[in-house]
Amino acid sequence: MTRSVKLSISEPDTRRFGTVYVRARELTTADLAATLDYCRAHNAGICVARCATGDFPTIHALEDEGFRLMDTLVYYRARLDGGVLPEQRLALPIRRARPEESDAVGRLAAAAFKDYFSHYHADPRFDRRKVDEVFVDWASRSCRDKSVADEVFVADAGAALGAFATMRLNDEVEGEGVLFAVHPEHQSKGVYRDLMISGMQWCRDHGRDRMVVSTQINNYTVQRAWIRLGFEICESFYTFHKWF
Repeated sequence: MTRSVKLSISEPDTRRFGTVYVRARELTTADLAATLDYCRAHNAGICVARCATGDFPTIHALEDEGFRLMDTLVYYRARLDGGVLPEQRLALPIRRARPEESDAVGRLAAAAFKDYFSHYHADPRFDRRKVDEVFVDWASRSCRDKSVADEVFVADAGAALGAFATMRLNDEVEGEGVLFAVHPEHQSKGVYRDLMISGMQWCRDHGRDRMVVSTQINNYTVQRAWIRLGFEICESFYTFHKWF
């Protein structure tokens, strides 16, 4: 199947970093000239581009245009159209998040992603303090804005939230587990596994045949957890940045 580049301006990132932030997904050499024209027409300060890891002509073309590699993203997929899902251990009760819990979800993200290293962190031109806000804002907006997430699950620890997972319906056959976080106090207790199973069941309940998840290539812990739940690696992408 032939894909075309998906171009958009990230309004939250544009506001956060004070420069027009363009995203280019599924980029190929055939789209590169149009992507650069789009960036210049919109006075972009930065273009964040993703291309398939095996597409070396595009990788080399991006390097020739001054793009710099920032991370490698891997995708895993599980089939949901048959068989019994793994049983949850329910280390903490899991339920749907409420809109008024957006700030609590944001605080949890701040604690869980404190030492996480993303493509934002890899770029020295970004303000470090503002980079730390990325996941907090993303998690918080997921509770309030259906364009960010279709559903958010939380692990209820009583006085506070122990973990959360944001879910999205990508199309008629696929759901995605987008953003997961477990508070340091509740890690290594099976909470993440339970959230993954909740996400798998949610996708199945919405008639989706498969669920996908993604992470950076060196995030080995979650990849081992996915494999134990029946996920298999299916795609990988490089993330490049170009400043104008």
